[in-house]
Amino acid sequence: MKQILIATKNRGKIAEFKQFFATVNVEVVSLLDLEEPVPDIEETGQTFEENAALKAEEIAQMFNITVLADDSGLIIDALDGRPGIYSARYAGEPTDDKANIRKVLDELVEVPASERTARFICVLAIATPGEETLFYKGYCEGTIRTTEKGENGFGYDPIFIPQGYNQTMAELSPEEKNKISHRKNAISQLEKGIHSR
Repeated sequence: MKQILIATKNRGKIAEFKQFFATVNVEVVSLLDLEEPVPDIEETGQTFEENAALKAEEIAQMFNITVLADDSGLIIDALDGRPGIYSARYAGEPTDDKANIRKVLDELVEVPASERTARFICVLAIATPGEETLFYKGYCEGTIRTTEKGENGFGYDPIFIPQGYNQTMAELSPEEKNKISHRKNAISQLEKGIHSR
């Protein structure tokens, strides 16, 4: 079975990637599975692509293997694209999902339901030492609720209603979420890319 190193310590993301890659017979190893701790890579990029590439390339060089890194976030139209690349730390450090959600809801308090359009974005970067880094991108369109609802998922899932649904991402089962999520759509692009190479 092939292995791929996923450059994340986020247990929610690891679980999603494991579920996705199991279907293509690829074993996922995460940074949490390694014997030696990997220092956090500072995300100094100005775009999702730059941040994903920074993580993938640096860790690929460290271990001399192929590494997949993702950078993902929430883009809200009424907030001029914020929180964007700062999604994980929108309310400051240390990162806190609840505080991030409160900040977004506070900033949207005057915005009517019809103007609360948003999308999750996921950019995957695959870095192999000595080769050009490959990028795959996926989106999940939706709207932002005025209050939190649901216990599943992580991040902004409790306030994000995917297009075509009445429930938030956090009310969907992991299986339902994985069919429509930005990460799933990015991985679908990756699968197409792999099959076309």
